[in-house]
Amino acid sequence: MYSIDLHTHSSYSDGSFSPGQLVQLAKDKGLRAIALTDHDTVAGLEEAIAAGQELGVEVVPGVEISAQYPPGTMHILGYYLRPSHPELLTALEKLQKARAARNPKIIERLRALGLEISWTEVLKLSGGQVGRPHIAQVLLHRGYVSSINEAFSRYLKKGAIAYVEKFRFPPDEAIAMIRNAGGLAALAHPFTLGVGNPQELASLVRELQTMGLEGMEVFYPEHSEEMTAVYQDIAKGLGLLYTGGSDFHGDLKNGSDLGVGVETPNLDYALLQAIKKRLEERKASEL
Repeated sequence: MYSIDLHTHSSYSDGSFSPGQLVQLAKDKGLRAIALTDHDTVAGLEEAIAAGQELGVEVVPGVEISAQYPPGTMHILGYYLRPSHPELLTALEKLQKARAARNPKIIERLRALGLEISWTEVLKLSGGQVGRPHIAQVLLHRGYVSSINEAFSRYLKKGAIAYVEKFRFPPDEAIAMIRNAGGLAALAHPFTLGVGNPQELASLVRELQTMGLEGMEVFYPEHSEEMTAVYQDIAKGLGLLYTGGSDFHGDLKNGSDLGVGVETPNLDYALLQAIKKRLEERKASEL
């Protein structure tokens, strides 16, 4: 087990635990700090931070933003942003509306395939915004698939038969909204970009760095030892900070648990201290 988890989700996006329950679980597992990085929303941060103060768990205010990248999937994590920043809230509202418009279309495609699920069933599973994991769980409950992972691979992931594209900001705008809200932007799970060649990946990450990217998620449950080594080399070569986490969704994602899933001694509190130091340095340089 490691002492921090910098990638988690609550029921305000597509997790099954409320922010308070998530922080309680972190306390029970002996974690020193977690970052709540819900998809395209900061609505759960107030509850999470309050729970952290009560339970003695450091809660990092975060977000995970989907960015445009047609060849694959690009997500940008934001750490230590100001949740009440007006421009951030306006941008996130646009993303949430796009997400809300997509979900009924996915259900329509599934029903056209003969999978009898309803919007009402999906809505009951969500404590905040509805996401594909909620649709996947209904498919599982109805016996159409044997696991959440199967639901995504057969129907819901990018390129699958029921997948529906949605609006995303270009990477430079996604990174800018995090930085303008005082946060540090990091590339999430680089393997989802679909760039297998290390030199090509390094070139892409270098381009993102020119846009303001400052970190890269090196430690992640689905990263093999070889992938982790490649990502470490790229991040170190570019002077990016290492980040990592479980991408915990509770019952709405198979194969991850809070604070576990990455067999590495490196995901300790020192990573979070490095993020804080970088933000302090940036703030000092702007004075």
